Amino acid sequence: MRGKAVFYPVGWDDNGLPTERRVQNYFGVRCDPTLPYDPQFAPPENARGGGQTPISRRNFIELCERLTELDERVFEDVWRRIGLSVDWSTKYRTIGDDARAISQRAFLRNLARGEAYLSEGPTLWDVTYRTAVAQADLEDREVSGAWHRIAFTGQHSTGQHGTGQHGAGRDGRVVVATTRPELLPACVALVVHPSDQRHAALVGSTVRTPLFGVDVPVLAHRLADLGKGTGIVMVCTFGDTTDIVWWRDLGLPTRPVIGADGRLLPEPSPEITSARGRAAYQRLAGLTPAAARKQAAELLREDGSLLGEPEPVTHPVKFYEKGDRPLEIITTRQWFLRSGGRDPAIRRAMAERGAELDWHPPFMQTRYQHWVDGLTGDWLVSRQRFFGTAIPVWYPLDGDGEPRYAEPITPDDGALPVDPAAQPPPGYTESQRGRPGGFAADPDVMDTWATSSLSPQIAGRWSIDDDLFGRVFPMDLRPQAHEIIRTWLFYTVLRSHTGHGVLPWRHAAISGWIVDPDRKKMSKSKGNVVTPAAVLEEFGADAVRYWAASSRLGVDVTYDPGQIRIGRRLAIKILNASRFVLGLAAGNDQAGPTATGPGTAVKDDYPDVTEPLDLAMLRMLGEVVSGSTRAFSDYDHSRALERTEEFFWTFCDDYLELVKARAYGEAGRQPAASAGAALRLALSVLLRLFAPFLPFVTEEAWSAWQPGSVHRAAWPDAGPLLALPGDPGVLATAVAAIAAVRKAKTQAQVPLRTPARALTVTGPAGQLDQLSLAAADLRAAGHLDRVDLRPGPGPEPVHEVLL
Repeated sequence: MRGKAVFYPVGWDDNGLPTERRVQNYFGVRCDPTLPYDPQFAPPENARGGGQTPISRRNFIELCERLTELDERVFEDVWRRIGLSVDWSTKYRTIGDDARAISQRAFLRNLARGEAYLSEGPTLWDVTYRTAVAQADLEDREVSGAWHRIAFTGQHSTGQHGTGQHGAGRDGRVVVATTRPELLPACVALVVHPSDQRHAALVGSTVRTPLFGVDVPVLAHRLADLGKGTGIVMVCTFGDTTDIVWWRDLGLPTRPVIGADGRLLPEPSPEITSARGRAAYQRLAGLTPAAARKQAAELLREDGSLLGEPEPVTHPVKFYEKGDRPLEIITTRQWFLRSGGRDPAIRRAMAERGAELDWHPPFMQTRYQHWVDGLTGDWLVSRQRFFGTAIPVWYPLDGDGEPRYAEPITPDDGALPVDPAAQPPPGYTESQRGRPGGFAADPDVMDTWATSSLSPQIAGRWSIDDDLFGRVFPMDLRPQAHEIIRTWLFYTVLRSHTGHGVLPWRHAAISGWIVDPDRKKMSKSKGNVVTPAAVLEEFGADAVRYWAASSRLGVDVTYDPGQIRIGRRLAIKILNASRFVLGLAAGNDQAGPTATGPGTAVKDDYPDVTEPLDLAMLRMLGEVVSGSTRAFSDYDHSRALERTEEFFWTFCDDYLELVKARAYGEAGRQPAASAGAALRLALSVLLRLFAPFLPFVTEEAWSAWQPGSVHRAAWPDAGPLLALPGDPGVLATAVAAIAAVRKAKTQAQVPLRTPARALTVTGPAGQLDQLSLAAADLRAAGHLDRVDLRPGPGPEPVHEVLL
């Protein structure tokens, strides 16, 4: 409407763990990549609620594609019904061939520049999905636990540390408080704070773990919390992310105890050598952490190493944001992209990019900066899943059939996208897969964000359509919600910075969530979701859009059927007001605005507008156009809607009533022509102001008297309206006067059309002068015999109605 060519694509982010979970539950299957492909496979009948049938990776992916296509049709139907003004010809999928090719191409260029690397080490692991997760995918949840006070055997004790309350007792025992006694066989050290004088004598000594009899050092580190537990911390590989920091900083060994299935490993670490220790471990082997925790407490109790009974506590535990069980930390080999967690230069560059971006609202930049400041590692981009973009590398196998991970084989650019699990690398044949001297495919797929972070490149068809990409990138605006600043926004900025040296867009418009009446985020698990189809059916798209557009950027909005009903009444009022204006005796074929094509100026005729009240209304409308335009430019769409709606109700409830008699010709031809021209001009402007919010009703009203679409008509120009010789005060004083007449008749319980003898207005001379210009319209609208204007004190007029 402002004369721009707009590139507004739509895409479906359809790969990733949520899709796999939905497929598993919907079809009653699970992926087993060791199984062969079955071209005749059909999902089991009545799958929901039963067990899960194991199927091959290829069969599983086919079901994922099948279900996402069905879901996407539903999504598209909803978005079309609600009037989302995207260009449907630009539709893309993150699992489509082009998207996968672009994602793999970008990854390979990251690899060539040294920004992607393979590393083995401790990994945050979701035991339900059996995959690694990134720092950005985490959330803390409060869970119930218990402090277990465990006595280690100290080899050195000065006898000056109390009775065990502060860690080291007179009997030479060192007391540690932990919520995870099941990790005792993974203990590699105890840590105290360097300034903790209670335990200073222990630093540098060695203690022995209870039950398992393994000697571990006592070391000092600044991250030990003096006020937590006994002040002495058990370092295990790995219980939480702080264990990783201690493990790295202090050069500690690794003694894993949790497997990829989330259970304790079947065999103890080699350091547990005693028969007693190995027997104790066998009572833990194969258990889940929760079950092993209870068993470990019982073993410690039997051993006499558990001091007192466990003390209940509630504490935060890290979860994968889409997972149901606490994360574990296991050692795996994963792919990473350098993101600033370990490189100060990248961290500074990402902070500078955040400052360069225009944020709407501005305070959302703080969330971005906090995320950059809090990065503790690089972006882990590999996932041990199936439905996603494959990591596009293979590994040569040595003579013993072991992969040479430091020498990855990459595909030819023209072959992308590739599936290494189904295709051999360049220079090899399929018969060499898994054989000594042959190759092995990287088994993983990319994190879904690794593809979504390239949405500007995918939408602009980077590396596929250079002409299009050159015209649309960098883009102007990223609209998104606040909780994915740390993922979608940050990762997109990172990929654009490293790949193109620029921001991916100039502006970021950050929305809030839709929350329930208790201000809680809607989720299926909580059962408080409202699906859009029924709401659209009941209220209509314009009403739902009105409610959504009334919310401000950066602020959560409550689902409110009452507000939606207001939107529906507004849409109906627009239709009724349009019918009234277009049905006036002046006729629709007289001078009025016309539109001829996309973005063309609308011809707004002013010569016939001569009456003061009409000119006043149009001047006031000019201020609304100016304010609404400015609000849109400031990314304050709710303010633009508010200003337009406020004027519209004044226009309908007051101005229309004031000029109705004159518009029907009761005051003569020219006054009627003035009213008709002003009404049609105002309607033309208002329909265009409302069009972004209420597209269907405005299109319906527009099509009754204008060619083309209201959405391709030019946005109103405030300049000519503001140049009119009208005084908005004329309308304001007339509105206040007619309101007083209505109030008096309502209080007297008589119909509004009941004649009244007089309206006397006493007030400042300037306002009386303004009102005098609308006196004739006021008399007609109020069915008044006369209007008396009397100068008087006071800043505001006083109205007296004589019935």
